[in-house]
Amino acid sequence: MTTLAGPPAAAGFRMPAEWEPHERTLMAWPCRRDMWGAQLAAAKAQYADVANTIAAFEPVTMVCADGGDAADAQAALSAEVTIVEHPIDDSWLRDSGPIFVRDAAGRRAGVHFGFNAWGEKFHPWDRDAAVGALLVEDLGDPLFRAPFILEGGSLTVDGAGRLLTTEQCLLQPSRNPLLTRDEITVLLEDHLGVTEVIWLGRGLVEDRDTDGHVDLIAAFTAPGIVLLQACPPGDPNHESTAENGERARAAGLQVVDFPLLARPTVAGEEIGASYLNFTIVNGAVVVPTSGVEADDEALARIAAAYPRHEVVGVRAEVIAWGGGGPHCITQQVPSAASAAPR
Repeated sequence: MTTLAGPPAAAGFRMPAEWEPHERTLMAWPCRRDMWGAQLAAAKAQYADVANTIAAFEPVTMVCADGGDAADAQAALSAEVTIVEHPIDDSWLRDSGPIFVRDAAGRRAGVHFGFNAWGEKFHPWDRDAAVGALLVEDLGDPLFRAPFILEGGSLTVDGAGRLLTTEQCLLQPSRNPLLTRDEITVLLEDHLGVTEVIWLGRGLVEDRDTDGHVDLIAAFTAPGIVLLQACPPGDPNHESTAENGERARAAGLQVVDFPLLARPTVAGEEIGASYLNFTIVNGAVVVPTSGVEADDEALARIAAAYPRHEVVGVRAEVIAWGGGGPHCITQQVPSAASAAPR
C-alpha cells in the first residue's frame, strides 16, 4: 500500500458529497457481545436488512471479525454482499473506517484517522483503530494518515466546500485535548478538502455514546441546503435544535426543518431514534424506521428532500438502541472516476 505524504487538500483531494456516485458501501457485522447483550441476534438481523437493502442498489462489503462471524453473516446476507475478515472490536464502521477523498481527475485515496472508541468509552478499541487502513489496502487505494482523532459520524459535507459538525463532539477533551477549535478547523480543511467548517452546538440528548454526532441531527440534501432536526417546546432537545437552526442559517445555509423524532421502546427502554441517520446510496436513500406512527410522514419528508432518489425504509430501532442507524453502520466508497455535480 502506498502512503502519501502531506495533507490531502494540498494534493488536490476532497471528500465528495454522499450523493455522488459510489463504488460500494462498507459495513461491519455486530460482534461486541458485551454491548448488545440479549439484543445481539436482533441487531444482526437489522444490520442484514440494511446491507441487503443497499445491495439492491450498489455492492456491499461486510467486515467480519472471525470465521464464526463470517458464517453467521453469510447465512443472513444476500449473494450481492461480499464478506471479508479483519480483526474488529465493534461494528460502527462510519466512525472506525476510512473516509475516502478524490481529486479532480477522479483518483481516489483513503484517509485513516485516529480512533479511540468515542473518547475511550469502550475497551478495547485497538483493532477498530487499525481497520481503516486495512480496508483502504483491500481496495488498492493510496493512504493518507491523519494526525488527529475523528469519527465519520461527527461530520457531513455538501461536496461544494462546506462541512457541518458539532462543538459538543469535536471539542470534547476525550478526543483531541490539545487542539483548539481553530486548529481542528484547519485540520478538517486540510484532510477533507473543505473550505468552510460550520459549527453547530449540540446533538441529541439521547445520543449517550458519541457526544453529539451530527449525523443524528443533520444531512445535506444539496450544496448549501441542510435537513436539520427540529423539536417542539417541551422536548428535551428543543433549545439545542433551535440554536442549531440559528447557527446554520447565520452561516448562510438553507435550512429545511425536520420535526420528527421516533421514540420506540427497545428492551424495555424508550429511546430516541433519529430518522436523519439515513444513508444515501446510488439511486436511493435508506431510512431507519421503528414501526411507529411517524414513520410514514418521515419517509415522505425525506422523499421530498431527495426527489431523484428512491426512499426505502428499513427497521432499525435495535440499531438505534445500540447507538445509531443506517448511516452510523455504513461508509461509502466513492467511485474512482470524475462525477458530475448533483
